[in-house]
Amino acid sequence: MSQPKVAVVILNWNGKKFLEKFLCSVMKFSTDVAEVIVADNASTDDSISYLKLYFPTVRIIEMPVNAGYTGGYNQALKQIEADYFILLNSDIEVTPNWISPIIDLMESDKSIAACQPKILDYNNIKKFEYAGAGGGFIDFLGYPFCRGRIFNNLEEDNGQYNDITEVFWATGACMFVRAESFFKAGGFDDDFFAHMEEIDLCWRFKRLGFKIKYCGKSSILHVGGGTLSKNNPRKTYYNFRNNLFLLTKNLPLIQLLFVMTFRPALDKIAAISFLLKGNVKDFIAVHKAWISFLSNACKMRKKDKEIVRVKVGKIYKRSIILCSIVLRKKAFSQLKKESFS
Repeated sequence: MSQPKVAVVILNWNGKKFLEKFLCSVMKFSTDVAEVIVADNASTDDSISYLKLYFPTVRIIEMPVNAGYTGGYNQALKQIEADYFILLNSDIEVTPNWISPIIDLMESDKSIAACQPKILDYNNIKKFEYAGAGGGFIDFLGYPFCRGRIFNNLEEDNGQYNDITEVFWATGACMFVRAESFFKAGGFDDDFFAHMEEIDLCWRFKRLGFKIKYCGKSSILHVGGGTLSKNNPRKTYYNFRNNLFLLTKNLPLIQLLFVMTFRPALDKIAAISFLLKGNVKDFIAVHKAWISFLSNACKMRKKDKEIVRVKVGKIYKRSIILCSIVLRKKAFSQLKKESFS
């Protein structure tokens, strides 16, 4: 039986400092089973010259403009022949044998479209990292969270998520994706540009009948905030706008109308919370996100008509805001298993 062709694809934008720090680990622990490729999003630093000088065996795909996470990967992946793509952020340190457990898992079940490893914090390896942790979920109102991370509450890694399980979404920081499934689902939505695009893609995978998995037998270390810091109002804008985009695109109409009876008020509360903390730019970003959403709602609803909008599994039927803030549930294990539909 022939081995599947695997490509590790790192999307880079002015990330020379991360390439200097982390590309060695990627090469050391990947090249025996995968080709390593850097897709450059029109960097203006000297990333390209650095790669050509110090990593001449790495294939470079150069994009003419910065098309964001979505457009950058969409353009690059069309130029790569592989059975599996591993979409890897440049600010990640990989570990020995990080690829094989997940590829073996996906090879054993052709219905798995995407999978992620355990994501730990590079700066505090005892804790899970925000972007993905132990696998992603959303609640019925569309708020994302993870095993190991509920909002900003990060759990310590005590081996509690060393398992293999089905999740709702796999993180774009380190996403293993079956190439055939990626193109069947239409790839990333370019209108997202960055943030929550992986949740939208995973939702479309599930609408097509595919599974999303988490594999705790593989782990990586993530710095986080490599392109936009957590406190950047641009990130706030994308997170709020794109969350509304993915709900509009993927929810059945009745569910969407129900959710939209709550979201304006909840997002208004979030905006006021930013203002009370002195984060005026974030307050403005939330309102800009809503203006953009309302301007594009009809367009987003018309997308992906060929993929039936049906109820899909692994959505948390309760409010994660209520559970976390009011009921003070800070760990994933405190959430009732029967509340995941």
